[in-house]
Amino acid sequence: MRTWITNLRPFDALAVQAVLERTTDLREAERFIRLFHAENPKAGGMTARLRDVTRDVARRGTYTHTYEELEFGARVAWRNSNRCIGRLYWRSLKVRDRRQVTTAEGVALECVAHLREATGNGKIRPTVTVLPPDTPARPGPRILNDQLIRYAGYRNRDGSIVGDPRNVELTEMAKALGWSGRFGRFDVLPLIIQPSMGDPLMCNLPGDAVLEVPLVHPEYPWFEELGLRWHAVPAISDMCLEIGGICYPCAPFNGWYMGTEIGARNLADTGRYDQLEVVADRLGLDTSTERTLWRDHALVELNVAVLYSFEQAGVTMTDHHTESRRFLTHLAREEQAGRVCPADWSWIVPPLSGSATPVFHRYYDTRVLTPAFVHHR
Repeated sequence: MRTWITNLRPFDALAVQAVLERTTDLREAERFIRLFHAENPKAGGMTARLRDVTRDVARRGTYTHTYEELEFGARVAWRNSNRCIGRLYWRSLKVRDRRQVTTAEGVALECVAHLREATGNGKIRPTVTVLPPDTPARPGPRILNDQLIRYAGYRNRDGSIVGDPRNVELTEMAKALGWSGRFGRFDVLPLIIQPSMGDPLMCNLPGDAVLEVPLVHPEYPWFEELGLRWHAVPAISDMCLEIGGICYPCAPFNGWYMGTEIGARNLADTGRYDQLEVVADRLGLDTSTERTLWRDHALVELNVAVLYSFEQAGVTMTDHHTESRRFLTHLAREEQAGRVCPADWSWIVPPLSGSATPVFHRYYDTRVLTPAFVHHR
């Protein structure tokens, strides 16, 4: 097969290789079907199902999951997410089966519906929307944004950036497609959707689909003057949901925020909004030397503001101490069920007061399991 591909013209060889990569691995399919029936013994008919899957893969290069298999696979993919600390409630994941949606416009509408349903009135619901998979016949659609909601980053002529530096490239891409931002610090970017065939589609998110929380502090009235805010739903949109050898490249999913994701990373990292020195100055801290621990003091107050603001707004959010204890509860339950609970220590330990949380003081199994959410090649 490799010789055959090599002898083709470059364009043809790439096309054949792409088809081969979208062909379902029958071993992965069989492994998943056995896992599904092992954890869902009431489903019955495993032998017949394996026979049907084998036949479909032989004929079409792939097979189709039942809704029950899709729901189970998506939930287990969350259960296997070794970088996620919030897996205790993996069974509660709401799975929106939208595999029949084939157009870029349809994908855009489903993303908006996803945000509305997941947001509710602030009571965030863990949700995944599963759109068409890659098949040998054609690739599935893709979302080029890494999250459904992202803030623009505008580069000035002097090299400085207004907004979120992480999203400068995505902002330039949106502008090239005709989008014009307001040059603000928290301008919500449009979605850029790559359909199976044709050019990308740009879709502006309607205001009622994006719940944002202005940040204030319980003790410092001046904090509101900083003009900081953040959105309520962290919906990852650039990862492939892999279930039984099938890749769903467009499967946006969300849980809810842990406060440190916003307060200790998004707003504090020097490569993001870089607000620690701003907060330290307003607190009157001595920033002339690191020995005053001004960064630590400012970081805590920034995180206090995030947690307080979301609570006052009635938007679901957890703190890193509570979530660390919940994760160990999840780990104990998985071990009791005889399952491996993979975890990446560098992601599980919170970016604030790590050693004060119970997840800091142990090692974890680092195996990679499937089903899984994985990054595209």
